[in-house]
Amino acid sequence: MKTVYETSGTCSRAIMLDVDDATGIVNEIQFVGGCMGNTCGIAQLVKGMQAGEVVKRLEGIRCGSKPTSCPDQLAVALKKLAGK
Repeated sequence: MKTVYETSGTCSRAIMLDVDDATGIVNEIQFVGGCMGNTCGIAQLVKGMQAGEVVKRLEGIRCGSKPTSCPDQLAVALKKLAGK
């Protein structure tokens, strides 16, 4: 399923997600805005992973004193996509 998640509390403004409905595997992730090197690296690292595993690894990561981060927002987006 392809969808766009509008982020909150981060430099990135949105995350475009493509996750296979049947298998839960992340096909592609693209951040809109944010630190390009970091967000591109995150997107490449999670490609081919189970969405649930991505959530387990990235949920709760903070950016400095902010209560969230781009990786954390990706976890939030994937949980929302899964209906959790």
